[in-house]
Amino acid sequence: MTWIERVIERQGVRLVCRDWGGDGPALVLLHGLAGHAGEWDALADPLSSAYRVVAVDQRGQGASDRFPSDVSRDAFVEDVVAVADQLGLERVVLVGQSMGGHAAILAAARHPQLIRALVAIEADVTGPDPEWPAHIRRWFDSWPASFPSRDAAVQFFGGGAIGMGWADGLEERGGQWWPRFDRDVMVQSVADAAQHSFAHEWQCITCPTLLVLAQSSFISPSRVDDLMRRRVPTVSVSVPGTRHDLHLEQPAILYELISPFLAALPAQV
Repeated sequence: MTWIERVIERQGVRLVCRDWGGDGPALVLLHGLAGHAGEWDALADPLSSAYRVVAVDQRGQGASDRFPSDVSRDAFVEDVVAVADQLGLERVVLVGQSMGGHAAILAAARHPQLIRALVAIEADVTGPDPEWPAHIRRWFDSWPASFPSRDAAVQFFGGGAIGMGWADGLEERGGQWWPRFDRDVMVQSVADAAQHSFAHEWQCITCPTLLVLAQSSFISPSRVDDLMRRRVPTVSVSVPGTRHDLHLEQPAILYELISPFLAALPAQV
C-alpha cells in the first residue's frame, strides 16, 4: 500500500502525517529525536494490511513545523491526542522509538482511555539528567552543516540501513543535503525533558506494553529489571545484533515481534 499525506493543526502548529490507511484498529508510529515519519515505511507497509497505520512527523521535525514555540513533553503528548482526534482514531496502539517512545509512554500513562496498547522501542522515562542536552548538542556539532551528496550522508551516519534511514530524513537544496530540523529546537526539546523525572508515569500505564530493546541498548540491564519489576504486565524482548536504531536495522524482525503482540490484544471495545 502507499501512504497519503495528512495535515493536522494544533494550537497553530502544523503536523504532517503519513496515513497508510487500512480498515483495522488504529496504530500510530512516533519517530525519535531529529527523525522523520519515513523511518517507519518498512514496518508500516506490512502492518497496514491489518491496521489503520499513521506515522507522524513530530513537531519541529520532518515536514512538520520547524520552529514550534512549545517543545515540552506535554506538547508532544497532546499532539498524539490531536492526531487521533482529527483523524478519527479510537483506542490507538502507540509505537514509539527513543524520544518518540518517551512521548508514547507518557501518552499511555496520561490518556488510558485513548491508548489501547504500547510498544516502546529503546525508550525510558528516567530523569532528570542535566548532562543530556550538552551530550545532544555535541552530537549535532559533529554533523556538517550540510552534506555534498546523499551517499556522503549515508556514510556519515554509519552506512547500511541505519545510514540510509537517517539520510532519507534530509532535504536537497542547492545541490546540498540539509537536516529537516533546527538543531537549537531539538536541543531545547531535550533540555525540557531533562529537567524532570517521569519515572512515576511508567507505573501509571494500564494498557498492555511491549518493551523492545537493542542488544547494544542505552538502557542498562539493571534499569530494564527495574522497569519490569515496577510494572509486571510489561513484556520485554531484546533483538540480537542491533543498536539503538533497531527499527531501521531490522524492520522485518520488529514486525515479527510486534505482530503477535498486537494479535493477542483483547478485542477492541
